[in-house]
Amino acid sequence: MQHGKYRFIVGFLTAPLALYAIFVIWPFVQSIFYSFTNWSGLSPEFSMVGIDNYTRMVQDDVFWKSLWHSVLFAVLVPLVTIGLALFLAFMVNVGGRKRRGGPAVTGVRGSSTYKIVYFFPQVLSIVIVALLFQYIYNPKSGAINSALDAVGLGGVQPLWLGDPDLALWCVMAVVVWATVGFFVVLFSAGMASIPAELYEAALLDGAGRFTTFFKVTVPLLWDTVQSGWVYMGILALGAESFAVVQIMTVGPGGPDYSTTVMVLYVYQKAFRDGQAAYATTIGVALLVVTLAFAALVMRLGRRERLEY
Repeated sequence: MQHGKYRFIVGFLTAPLALYAIFVIWPFVQSIFYSFTNWSGLSPEFSMVGIDNYTRMVQDDVFWKSLWHSVLFAVLVPLVTIGLALFLAFMVNVGGRKRRGGPAVTGVRGSSTYKIVYFFPQVLSIVIVALLFQYIYNPKSGAINSALDAVGLGGVQPLWLGDPDLALWCVMAVVVWATVGFFVVLFSAGMASIPAELYEAALLDGAGRFTTFFKVTVPLLWDTVQSGWVYMGILALGAESFAVVQIMTVGPGGPDYSTTVMVLYVYQKAFRDGQAAYATTIGVALLVVTLAFAALVMRLGRRERLEY
């Protein structure tokens, strides 16, 4: 069985690794190279400028704003999404009352329907979701302000996306709404594999739902939670935040750069301002932030593996 093992492994790994190097690693290398040039992205001509782009980036107030907003996205959006998804999955799978003649641990009635409802936003494109919420947040004819007016709170009608203090929170709420259903289904699948005997033993020992959640469910799902946290953080730093900010906000990225995130700033510098070299410099900073986030989550989330 050992004969030819390494040739077999190499034969299967060569093509995937080659594709990964060409389409993932090489673009990163090119971006780092172009960050030391003055390439406009519109002409094949460029020259080396050393660390001028990095010096400019450090002195750029908009970059620091976008960095802070991206950090907020990476920290708060996964925290709220994962926490809410864990709670909903726990209630759907374990939070029901004991039924006569049924198992001691069960989900709420209609749990299958709840899973479908929670997962529904995943069926919609993030572009469609962003457009829907753009109308919902409309200060004149949107659903939220119309509802406030209907209950007699017409004087309390925020501008939502037009308010620099509220716009970023409104955008993050949309990302949470659009992604929480996926993690509810993911965590539900993980909870379904946990033996019911563990929950029954905890109940016999007098543990309540709060204790059961933190002492049984979360430890046994920790690997899934950690992977979901990294995945959600990367989404929040990348495609999801770019799409909702680009579509929903004025500018986009406004008002007054209050919703500008790093990935949007990269796009604007490259395709709006024709400053591809500076855009790649910000992209390198975004790469560092993403890697640091993933490493931090993996390091802080390291714990002894539990088996059942």
